[in-house]
Amino acid sequence: MVQNADMSRYTTLKLGGPADFLAFPRSTEEIAALFSEAGRAGMPVTVIGHGSNLLVRDGGIRGLVVRVEKNMRAIRREGNRLAVQAGAMLAAVAAAAAEAGLTGLEFASGIPGTVGGAVTMNAGAYDGEIAQVTERVEGIHPDGSRMSLSREEMEFGYRTSAVKKLNLIVTEVTFALQEGDPEEIRRKMAELNARRAEKQPLDMPSAGSTFKRPEGFFAAALIDQCGLKGYSVGGAEVSLKHAGFLVNNGGTARDFLELMQKVQTIVEDRAGVRLEPEIRIVGEEEPACST
Repeated sequence: MVQNADMSRYTTLKLGGPADFLAFPRSTEEIAALFSEAGRAGMPVTVIGHGSNLLVRDGGIRGLVVRVEKNMRAIRREGNRLAVQAGAMLAAVAAAAAEAGLTGLEFASGIPGTVGGAVTMNAGAYDGEIAQVTERVEGIHPDGSRMSLSREEMEFGYRTSAVKKLNLIVTEVTFALQEGDPEEIRRKMAELNARRAEKQPLDMPSAGSTFKRPEGFFAAALIDQCGLKGYSVGGAEVSLKHAGFLVNNGGTARDFLELMQKVQTIVEDRAGVRLEPEIRIVGEEEPACST
């Protein structure tokens, strides 16, 4: 466990103040024990994964942060299924599926998040979504009770699932895939990753697509049409390469939040569409300096 952990080290945006405590559980049992200990201490708990869809405010996070990631990455094959611990990176799972000659996860090969986070928000790209291949989700509640959900019980929707409503911490996911040609699977993955590299600012810290896709529109197109590519607040900037990505160019979380608000206001004023954040925002505002 790390005390006063610099959360900018644990998010792809490279922003955020310190967490009081940061733990890296190795099992479902350890997650339960951490919640129990935090409960006895009256300490709030925040659960994160790789931090690829996360903005931590400059004041940091009070209490305990539980990072379900590097110590829970096991992948095992069961016929045409992959049973995967929640901390496994999607790219690693897609690569394992390709190695096994299983198709269905090619779209996920370039998504920079964990399985747990991907299932929670029904991550997707290039006409694919996690909901399409998820068969069962195992999780644990903060009180230590466990739950198993079928695909239907997960109530998948656009960038959402029942995980949030049920206050569930995902611990393992079973993906149901199909047999395929390993070479064809790898070819498709390479093609999608090349498209991603061409169109997205992968060389800049970001949290992926900052806003959800409004019904009937595309967030990036609306932002671009409003002339906002390159628009900045402090060190936060609308990417010149892809307007749907807000990137960190040496700024603060406050910069990023202000930029998000300005983009929302301008797009709503000019296009009549309200953009909703896709990224998760946690933590405390940094206290104002006294004079």
